[in-house]
Amino acid sequence: MILHCIIWGVRANCKKQVDRANALVITMMGIIGTLSDVSLPEIFQLIEKGKRTGLLTVRALPPATGTYYLWVKQGHIIAAANRQDGQGLISLISKCKLVSDRVLSKLVQWCCPVNQPLGVCLKQQGVLTRLNLEQLFQIQLLQQLSVLFQLQDGSFRFDSLAVIPTQEMTGLSIPATEATLMGLRVLAHWDNLAAKLPDPNQNLLRKIAGYPSYRLDTLEWQIWQYSKDAVSLHTIAQNLKFPVEQVQHIAFRLISMGLAEAIP
Repeated sequence: MILHCIIWGVRANCKKQVDRANALVITMMGIIGTLSDVSLPEIFQLIEKGKRTGLLTVRALPPATGTYYLWVKQGHIIAAANRQDGQGLISLISKCKLVSDRVLSKLVQWCCPVNQPLGVCLKQQGVLTRLNLEQLFQIQLLQQLSVLFQLQDGSFRFDSLAVIPTQEMTGLSIPATEATLMGLRVLAHWDNLAAKLPDPNQNLLRKIAGYPSYRLDTLEWQIWQYSKDAVSLHTIAQNLKFPVEQVQHIAFRLISMGLAEAIP
């Protein structure tokens, strides 16, 4: 238990970590587990709090198929793909028709050093703008997150010794928990996370002082306002005239970001 807390660098109540620790296998290189035991939002929260660097690989279990890769540095996601051949970002740039295939191929081969993020190089060469890179990074992330958060089950491995492929990097990054927010916002079906949602009779209470460092949308902000006084989710739903399930979903997003907690 102590080893688990040290490896992740999480300064949390270790009692709350017992079930999660029992569900994880700690190796010399990283951590192995399943999404049925530890949810993706929990994994992202551990990665950010522990300021982890490495590769998170998630393999879908039947009936779903596919393998998904998220590269992180110091708790921030810096690249994502569903392939490991280093061609994910290049393929995305080509599909978006931002650069001709011929020009892109020449730049990658002759102008971009292997130790520099591809997006940074292409910006320096004047073929991509900052806005292009922001759009590419958002697409890159959402393509993977929109699938990952829908998985019924899957196995995951975090490898702290994995090499980070610069050809998959735009040069941009996002805190892991903020990526959770992106993924949960586009989540259409919550069945896989239903057991982890806060109970409507629980109160939502803030865990931080001041304003969130994350940009909340209008609905998230409205519910965040109620968390100051520990109001029950059922009461919040009644006051805002929202369906209780919707309030549970938004509260779960706030909890997953470490902004609030559900208490009896």
